[in-house]
Amino acid sequence: SIESVYTGGCVAINKDESRIFTTCNEDIEVLDFSTGAKIAELKGDTEIVTSFSVKPDGSHLVSASRSQLLTIWDLSTFKAVRSFKAHEAPVIAMDIDQTSTLVATGSADSTVKVWDIDRGYCTHNFKGHGGLVTSVKFHPSKDDICLVSASDDGMIRVWSLNKGKCIAMMESHVSVVRSIDFTQHDDGQYMVTAGRDKIINVWNWKRKTLERTIPTYETMEAAGLLAIDSDIGLDARYKNVVYGGGEKGIIRLWNMDSGEELFAQTKELNAKHAFVSILYLSQSQDLVAITNDENLLFYRTAKRLERVRQVVGYNEEVIDLAFVGPDQRHLAVATNTEQLRIYDTDNLNCELAYGHKDIVLCLGVHNSCRIMATGSKDNTALVWMIDMDAPVNERVVCVATAVGHTKAVGAVCLAQGADCTFLLTGSEDRTVKKWDLSPLRSLFDSPKQVAATIKESGPVKLRSLYTFQAHDKDINSICVAPNDNIFATGSQDKTAKIWDVATGKPLGTLQGHRRGVWSVVFSPVDRVIATTSADKTVKMWSLSDFGCVKTFEGHTNSVLRSEFLTKGTQLMTTGSDGLIKLWNIKDAECVLTLDKHENKIWTLAKQRSEELVATGGADSVIRIWKDTTQDEIERLHKEDARLLEQQQALDNFLVVKDYRNAIMLTLSLDQPHRLLNIFQDVIAASEHRDGFDAEVESDSEDKDAKQAIVGARVVDDVIGSLAPDQLERLLGYVRNWNTNAKFARVAQAVLYCVLTKYTSQTILGLPSAKDLISAIQPYSERHFSRLDNLLTDSFIVDYTLHAMEAFHPVGMETLTLNEDEDE
Repeated sequence: SIESVYTGGCVAINKDESRIFTTCNEDIEVLDFSTGAKIAELKGDTEIVTSFSVKPDGSHLVSASRSQLLTIWDLSTFKAVRSFKAHEAPVIAMDIDQTSTLVATGSADSTVKVWDIDRGYCTHNFKGHGGLVTSVKFHPSKDDICLVSASDDGMIRVWSLNKGKCIAMMESHVSVVRSIDFTQHDDGQYMVTAGRDKIINVWNWKRKTLERTIPTYETMEAAGLLAIDSDIGLDARYKNVVYGGGEKGIIRLWNMDSGEELFAQTKELNAKHAFVSILYLSQSQDLVAITNDENLLFYRTAKRLERVRQVVGYNEEVIDLAFVGPDQRHLAVATNTEQLRIYDTDNLNCELAYGHKDIVLCLGVHNSCRIMATGSKDNTALVWMIDMDAPVNERVVCVATAVGHTKAVGAVCLAQGADCTFLLTGSEDRTVKKWDLSPLRSLFDSPKQVAATIKESGPVKLRSLYTFQAHDKDINSICVAPNDNIFATGSQDKTAKIWDVATGKPLGTLQGHRRGVWSVVFSPVDRVIATTSADKTVKMWSLSDFGCVKTFEGHTNSVLRSEFLTKGTQLMTTGSDGLIKLWNIKDAECVLTLDKHENKIWTLAKQRSEELVATGGADSVIRIWKDTTQDEIERLHKEDARLLEQQQALDNFLVVKDYRNAIMLTLSLDQPHRLLNIFQDVIAASEHRDGFDAEVESDSEDKDAKQAIVGARVVDDVIGSLAPDQLERLLGYVRNWNTNAKFARVAQAVLYCVLTKYTSQTILGLPSAKDLISAIQPYSERHFSRLDNLLTDSFIVDYTLHAMEAFHPVGMETLTLNEDEDE
């Protein structure tokens, strides 16, 4: 899934550049540096996180929130170690010294405090600032530990931790100081500060005097120093290079020694972002710029600040999706911004394409997946060419503009033929336009030259072939048939219509929905079309007579999008109820419901291979689903083969009376009825042996059988050597057997064997021991009560026999017979 990982605020990267830490509302997200995947989440205290910092050794993170609590997190377990109140107002700035021992916090209560991280107590409390403390930084010197702090009145104070007081005040800034940094190679002989007064100051640390002021002519939000003699992609090398950025949204480099500007980035077309912070990564020599629209931009200093990576922190509401690129590994996303976003689904790296001046509303992709169209609230449609293997600024290029609609363009669709000769657009102005793409033929045929051609001549202005009013209300969807001969439109006027592509003439109207139609899509194999509506239904229509042939009901709210899957035999739909449903078209039965979104699902996209399906919606989350049907079939086949082999092995064990292996295998297969039969057979065989003439001398095996509890000593031994999980499973079988008087004898025999072989501590140590005992006990009491009643009733037989002896004493028949013989 692609979720929100940064909603504004503090960002940090650990020293070994393996993890990124970002603020996401009241939580802190831990991301893998290389892939951007979420590793862990540090759950906050329901208050917005205001600041945090990571120890240089990477073992702990210290965070502060609006609750005025300071929390220390163990990054090995991602759990809070301790939490305590730090200031009387929220902490705004924070820094940890190079030894990972002390953390300094600057607060809105105008105080600066220093804390021992491991012991959790305050070592210093500095007062003197007259306003909000906006920045704090430890000096790199280890001899005399000093802390520098700045406030919103522009005053900079130097605090000595050894002396416990302010030892210097530096006054030059006239506005908020946002950044403080030191030269590292000379033990911090120079300090650089930058603020919103549009200047960068260079200070001599030893004399605490101002050396130089560099005018920037823009509000500075971040500034710092690169490593000495860093390669910045210029012919000459400079010893001390200052980087900075702010409201212009570009990074600039200056020579600290002369104040000369060495390099300034060129801002991307139509980009509106500004920088709120810049991080310097000393190992990779990269600069990470954090923008006010919640993005992280990675720039390589050795390549003249070329952007090498981009992580999007917040997607807002996801409006439309489409898989792009030859291998369809990238995902184009339209959100509530004017930027087009292209995600790499492997590592979540994102490209931003600028072109529209207002929110992008819809996407349309050609079969080649390298040509795409977008519609926007700025009343225009743009055609893009995509090559994600090209250099950074040439991957997504706007090649044409379609200007003509008077309201927002809410639906676009490209021709599906190999030539891609036209573009269809639908708008809130209720009209449909067909645009001629033949002037782009040369660009489509030579994709490597696109960037250079467009840079030289600019995007092509498309010509409209026809325009007509298609509906009485807004047009929500346009779809072209696979053969490019007809197209369909869906509208808020509760109808969908079929049109001839060549002439734009109407061919039929699909009437039957009780509310607006959200989407239309043609079947890839049959002459049918599916429509989704706000009346909670999906309808299938015949293109022969334009009649409804099927209605799918199951969503509890508006059905927003649909796609045909499995060669047209299934249909996947998404709705405002946050559900994704998969339907069998043949019987209109819902065979699968997926519930992973927390709000309405606006969009649905599939790969040509249908291996992956992507969904996005109002919860700002993009879910990527994998079709596991084939994997599941293979798994079931392997499982069936394994079970067959085990069943055969079990039968073999029973034939040779290998009860030990038979019982163990039956337990592993979870076959209680088969195990019951084994126990019944063993007990029956034991009773059969007991029925032999008592005068016949029994062998040792028979003697062991008579002494066994469950009919055979080997069975008793197996029961007495079970692992805890196997013992728990066996007792579960006993509980079920014990509920039936027919199997109670076997159940009681096995239970007696268990109680004989195991101690009470072992049995009580089982996770479900309490439930098992409470279930076995009442039925056992009932069985013993029944046997007691049978025993009592058996005394009547004895009494009857004794009573019969009084009338005809036993042996009288023999006596009478002998007397007759004597006579």
